[in-house]
Amino acid sequence: MELGDQRASGNVEDRRGMGIGVGGLGIGGVVIAVIAYFLGFDPGQVLNTVQQVQEASPQAQQKGREGAPTDEMGQFVSKVLGSTEDVWTAIFRQSGKQYRDPKLVLYSGAVRSACGLGQAAMGPFYCPNDEQLYIDLAFYQDLQRRFHAPGDFAQAYVIAHEVGHHVQKLTGTFQKMEQAQGRVSKEEFNRISVRMELQADCYAGVWGHHASDRKLLSAGDVDEALAAATAIGDDRLQKQSQGYVVPESFTHGSSAQRVRWFKRGMDSGRPSDCDTFSTSSL
Repeated sequence: MELGDQRASGNVEDRRGMGIGVGGLGIGGVVIAVIAYFLGFDPGQVLNTVQQVQEASPQAQQKGREGAPTDEMGQFVSKVLGSTEDVWTAIFRQSGKQYRDPKLVLYSGAVRSACGLGQAAMGPFYCPNDEQLYIDLAFYQDLQRRFHAPGDFAQAYVIAHEVGHHVQKLTGTFQKMEQAQGRVSKEEFNRISVRMELQADCYAGVWGHHASDRKLLSAGDVDEALAAATAIGDDRLQKQSQGYVVPESFTHGSSAQRVRWFKRGMDSGRPSDCDTFSTSSL
């Protein structure tokens, strides 16, 4: 990516190296509000755990440093975030709406959010309760070594995907998850989750389309994002972890689906082409 002239967003809170207060994280004390980036967590169980953690009123984490960090990776994610702000502000303005910037929280190991406790092993996540993205930058090492998806645009895709969830919050799509919670079967909840994730992939593609128009992309960048989308498909991860695939348990979509919807957004640049809830074919 060519981010040299891209402004760095100041909507960053750096909690790296900070503790989370009393209590720590047990094996079962993990948790985010909606769907973590990684496969392997049942969304229904995650949401139930979130409720339990919130009822326990955990001690708030100390506030981190505000503003764009000065280190290389901190600058990178701040500039990617700044690019998403520029793109989505313009898109919302075109439809007569106002985009509300999310905040990106950098942390190490574990973090407290308005959605409960998050753990680095769960990957980047978005919390709709506080409209913040959370990422431990060590995830990028996993993206390269474990998932074999290197490259700066693959890293940017991860942030753009979580920003896609923020767009869903602003446009009311998250209500579908809220309305379904506790009212539908596990299988149906998983199907809703897949549509949510694929739409976020498509929104990441929409950002990529406009980032390309702004001359931020280099040769091979799109291939990096496609490799990342392929690597984290439910079928690919299930095959690697357990040797077989169970489509009914998908929460993010297959590799082919994730690539298809990212490319759809990338090709058109129109959020209206990302309606995963109205189509019968994903």
